[in-house]
Amino acid sequence: MLNGTNVLSMVSESVLSFESETVVRATKQAMEAGISPLKIIEKGLAKGLNEVGARFQSGEFFLFELISAANAAKAGMELLKPLLQKSEGKTKLGTVIIGTVKGDLHDLGKNIVAAMLEASGFEVYDLGVDVPTETFIEKTKELHPEILGMSALLTPTMEEMGKVVEGLKEEGLRNKVKVIVGGSSMTEEFARKIGSDAWGADAADAVNKAKALLGK
Repeated sequence: MLNGTNVLSMVSESVLSFESETVVRATKQAMEAGISPLKIIEKGLAKGLNEVGARFQSGEFFLFELISAANAAKAGMELLKPLLQKSEGKTKLGTVIIGTVKGDLHDLGKNIVAAMLEASGFEVYDLGVDVPTETFIEKTKELHPEILGMSALLTPTMEEMGKVVEGLKEEGLRNKVKVIVGGSSMTEEFARKIGSDAWGADAADAVNKAKALLGK
C-alpha cells in the first residue's frame, strides 16, 4: 500500500510527464489517502513544477515543456480548489493583490501561490495575467493591501516588476505595501535590484515570506 510520501511523489512526478490525466489520477489518489489539499499542492504539484523550472533554467527543458507541465498541473489544481476554499482560515492574516505582469500570459505558478495564500488565511485579489503597471497601482490605491505580489515567467517581462515598484514610489504608495516577486526565471539578486521586499523561491516560500513580512 502506498504511503503519503509515495503518493505525493507520484503527484510531483506526474507533472513531469506533462499528461493531465496522469496528474488527475495521482492527485485523486493523494486526496483519497487523506492528504490535505495544501500539502498536495506544496509537496506534489508545486514540487513538480519547481523541478520543471530547474530543468528549464539548466537548458534541459524549453518553453514548450514548461507550458506543458503548467497545463498538466492546472488539471490537478482544479480538483483541489473546492477543498481549499472549505479549508480557508476564518481569521484573515492580511490582504494580498497578485498578478502576472504586463506582457506575460502564464498563470499556473501565480495561481498556486494565490491558492496557498488563501488556504493560509490571506484575502487574495487575483488581477490575472498581462497586468499593466497602472492596474497594479490603481488596485493598490483602491484595496489598500498589505502585500502586492507579482509573477513573471519570461525573463524579458521581469523588467515590468521594476516599473511597478517605481510607480508605487511615484504615487507615494511604496511605504504602504510590501512587494513580493516570483517566477521560474527569478533570482533573489534581481528581486533586490528592483527594490522588492521579498522573493518567493516557490509557492510555499512565497507564503512563508508573506507571513514573515507581516510578522505572522
